[in-house]
Amino acid sequence: MGPEVRFHLLGPLVVTVDGRPVPLGGAKQRVLLAHLLLNANRTVPPGQLVDTIWPGDPPTSATANLQTYVWRLRRLLPEGPILRTQGPGYSLVVDPGVVDAHRFTRLVADAARAATPETALKLLAEAESLWRGDPLADLPGTPAWDAELGRLAENRLAAVEERLSLQVRLGRHDPAIAELTVLLAEHPYRERLWQQYLLALTGAGRRAEALQAYTTARERLVTELGVEPGPELRAVQAAILAGEPVAAPPAVPPPPRQLPADLPDFTGRAEYVRELETALGPAPVVLTGAPGTGKTALAMHVAHRVADRFPDGQLYVDLAGTGTPRDPAEVLADFLHALGVTGNTVPAGLGQRAALFRSRLAGRRVLLVLDDAATAAQVRPLLPGDAGCAVLATTRGRLPELAGAKHVELTVFGEHEASRLLAGVAGVDRVVGEPAEAAAIVRCCGYLPLAIRIAGARLAGRQAWSLRTLHDRLADEAGRLSELRVGDLGVRPSFELSLRQLPADARTAFCRAAVLGAQDFPSWVVDALLDRDGAHEVLDVLVDANLVALAGRDSSGAPRYRLHDLLRCYAAELLAAEPSSARRETLARVLTVLLAMAKTAAAGLPPAFGAMTGPAVGEPVATAGPGADPLGWFTAERKLLAAAVQLAADAGLDELAWQLTATAVPFYDLRGAYDDWRRSHLTALAAAEAAGNVAGAAVLHRGLGQVRLYHDDYAAAVTDMERSASLFASLGDVRGEALAVAGLGTVARVRDRPQEALGFYRRALAGLERAGDRRGVAQVRNSLGTTYASLGSFAEAGSWLRQARELAREIDDPHREAKVLTELGTLHRDTGALPESLTCLRLALSILEELTDERCSAYALLGIGQTLLAAGEPVQARGVCDRALRVFRETGNRQGETTGLELLEQVQRRRTPSAARS
Repeated sequence: MGPEVRFHLLGPLVVTVDGRPVPLGGAKQRVLLAHLLLNANRTVPPGQLVDTIWPGDPPTSATANLQTYVWRLRRLLPEGPILRTQGPGYSLVVDPGVVDAHRFTRLVADAARAATPETALKLLAEAESLWRGDPLADLPGTPAWDAELGRLAENRLAAVEERLSLQVRLGRHDPAIAELTVLLAEHPYRERLWQQYLLALTGAGRRAEALQAYTTARERLVTELGVEPGPELRAVQAAILAGEPVAAPPAVPPPPRQLPADLPDFTGRAEYVRELETALGPAPVVLTGAPGTGKTALAMHVAHRVADRFPDGQLYVDLAGTGTPRDPAEVLADFLHALGVTGNTVPAGLGQRAALFRSRLAGRRVLLVLDDAATAAQVRPLLPGDAGCAVLATTRGRLPELAGAKHVELTVFGEHEASRLLAGVAGVDRVVGEPAEAAAIVRCCGYLPLAIRIAGARLAGRQAWSLRTLHDRLADEAGRLSELRVGDLGVRPSFELSLRQLPADARTAFCRAAVLGAQDFPSWVVDALLDRDGAHEVLDVLVDANLVALAGRDSSGAPRYRLHDLLRCYAAELLAAEPSSARRETLARVLTVLLAMAKTAAAGLPPAFGAMTGPAVGEPVATAGPGADPLGWFTAERKLLAAAVQLAADAGLDELAWQLTATAVPFYDLRGAYDDWRRSHLTALAAAEAAGNVAGAAVLHRGLGQVRLYHDDYAAAVTDMERSASLFASLGDVRGEALAVAGLGTVARVRDRPQEALGFYRRALAGLERAGDRRGVAQVRNSLGTTYASLGSFAEAGSWLRQARELAREIDDPHREAKVLTELGTLHRDTGALPESLTCLRLALSILEELTDERCSAYALLGIGQTLLAAGEPVQARGVCDRALRVFRETGNRQGETTGLELLEQVQRRRTPSAARS
C-alpha cells in the first residue's frame, strides 16, 4: 500500500505524506499548485496559469518559467497525484477524497443525507475540523481565485449554520447561543443566524430576549441596509409571539417494520430510484403511472433502500384503489395498532383517528408507503404532520389536488433497461449478437414495456428471424402498430378500444395533436386544435382514457401534457386521412394562439433594447392568456416555442416563424438563454429569406447580432447588425435602422473602441428621435453616458445619464429609470462620491423590488455592496452581497453568482488582511 497523500487548501497550503508536510518550494510554485488543485482533474490552459502566477504584468520569460515550475512540482509531488500535460495545458489528476476542500463538500453532503441529527452533527463537526483558517491564507491573492475562495467561505458558513440549526433542534440551546452571539458580531446581516439565535433563546426559556433580538436584527437591516427582514425571519418572530410550548413526544413501542419484501431481482429504474430517494421528505411523493409500469415494485425497492433514514419505523398499506378502495378510517386503525394504540383507545371517527395518528408520529422519523391509492381524499387523512416523516404513494390515476405533493410519473424504460427486457424475453445471445438492431427495436417501441415485451415474444416465436428483420418491419411508423402484435396481445387494439369509447370531439383533438410532433403542451392547445374556447373537458376525457399523459407541471403549477411516441404514431395515422391544407391550417391556428400569448407575456417583461416583432397574425381563438407571471409563462413554454419555430419553418409559415422567435427575445435576454435565441433565429431566418420576407430578416439579423455580441463573436455581430441596418433602410424603417446602428455602437463599446461607439450612438439617437421612440432614446442616452464614463469624461457622462433618467421618468418607465440609476451609482462611486452612489443604488433597488425584478435587484445589491466596501464597510457589504447571491443562485445566474463571490472574497480580504496578501 502506497503512502497516504493529502492536500490541504482550507488554510495555508500544505501537502502531507503519511501526516508529514512536504516542502513545496517558493511562492510562485505554490501558487501554481494551488491553482491546479482548485481545478483538480481539469485541464488548465497555460495562459490562465501565467495570469494567475503573474497577475497584471507577466515577464517575457513567463512561459519558460511556468514550464520550470511544472517540472519542479512533478519532482516534489509524492507518488499518487499525476501532473499531466494535456495538449497545451496542464492537469493535476488526484482522487478528490485527498483534497480537504472536496472532503469538506462530501462530508456536508453526507450530513444532509444522514439518518439521524446526531450523525449529521458528527459529520458537520468533522467537516469543520478540516478548516485551519482562510483558504490559501499564506499565498498572495489573485483575481482568478476570488470566486472559488468566496464559494468556499460561503459554504463553510452555511455548514456552521446547519450545525447550529441541528443543535437547536436537539435542545442544546446554551452552547448554540454562545456561538451564535460571536457569529452575529461577525455577520450581523446573516438572517439565518438570527433565526437560529431566536429559536435557541426561545428554547432556553428566554422568550423576551428572543423578541428583543428580532427587534435588534430588524433595526440593523432597515437602518444600515435599507431592507426589511426576509420572510423566514419574520415567520420565526411570528411563531415566538404565538408562545405555544412544544410538548415532548410520548413513549412509543418498538418501531413497526411493515414493508413487503423487496424483489430480489429488481433491475433498472436507477434515475427514478435516485429521484425518489432525493424527493422523500416532508412533502408527500406521488408515484404515478399506467398499469404494468412497475410502480409497486419501484416503491418497495426505494423504501427498503431508504429504510435506515427512518429509524422509527416503516408503515405499509395496500389501499386497493383499482378494486374496492379501502376506507381511510380502517387504515388508520391498523396504523394506530402498529404504533401501540389498541382496544377502545382507538377513536371512532376518521378525524379523531387522523389527529391521534399525527400526534403519535410527532417528533419521529417514519416512512409511510401508501400503495395503489384511489383519490387524494383517501390519502389526505393518512398524511403525518411531522417534517421528519415521509410519504411515498403509488396511484394509477393522478392526485393533483393533494396539496404540496411532489409528483413523479413512471412512464417507460430507458434504453439500457429496455434492452435488458428485450434480452430477457427474446434471448440474451440474440441481443448481444445484434446490439445495434436491438437498440433500434426498443427505440421503435418507444421504450414502452408492453411493446418491448410483444417485440421480444415475436422474436422468441420466430427463431429464424434476425433482429434486423423485426427492425425493418418496425422502421415504418405507418405500419409500426400493426407489427406490435402477437397472438391476442397488441398495442393498436388497446389504443383503438380506448378511442372508440371517446366522444367525437375528443377523437378529433387526439388525432390533431399529432401536428405538434413530440412536444409536450399546455391545456389551451386543445382549444386551438378544436377551434373553440373552453375545451378543457375534452382534455380531461383524453387524460382519463390514458391517451394523453400528464407530463408534469410548469412553474405556475399548470399541468402539461404529451402523447407517448406510439400513441403519436397512432394519432398521425388518423391525421394523415385529412387533407394537407387542413393539417397546415390546424398547425397555423395553434401557433397563432401561441404567438398572441407570447406577445402578451413579453409585454410584462423588462424590455430588451433592440427587440422587435411584427403585426398581429390571424385571429386566434380566445384563451386564458399567459397569466400574471410572464417570466413563469416563458419558462414553461420555452421548449414549445423553440419547437414551434421549427414547425412553422418546415410548414412554410415564415411570418409565424420569425415573429415567434423575435417575441421571445426579452425572455432569452433576461434568462441568458443564448443557445435557444441563436438556434431559433437561424431557423426562422432561413424561412424568411426563402420566402422573401425582408422585414422578418431585418429583425432576425438584429437579434442574431445581439446574441453574437453576448458570445463575444464581435466580427459576426457587426456583420449581422450591418445587414439588419441595410435591410431596414431598404424598407424605409427609420426606427429599425436606428436600433441596428445602436447595436453597432454597443459592439464598438465592448471592443473598447469608445470613439467609434459614440459615433454610432449619436447616429442611432438621431434616428430614434425622428421615429419618436422615446424608450429607445432613453436607452441610447444611457449608453452614451456609460461610454463617456469609460473615457474618463465624467461630467459628460453625468449629463447624458441625467438626461436618460429624466426621459425615463417622463415616459413613466420605472425599469429604465432604475437601470440608469444603477449606472449613476457606479459613476458616483468611480468619482469618489460614495454617499451619492449609495443614494442612487438604493433608489434603484427600491424601484426594482417594487417591479419584482429579482435579477436587476440583485445587481443593484451588488453595486451597493461594492460602494459599501469602497467606503470601508466590509461587514455591511457582506450583508447585501449575501442577499444578491441568494437571488443569483435561485435564478441560475452563474455570471452574477461569480461576480458576487468575487466581491465576497474582496470583503474577506479586507476584513482579515494578511501579510501575504497586503
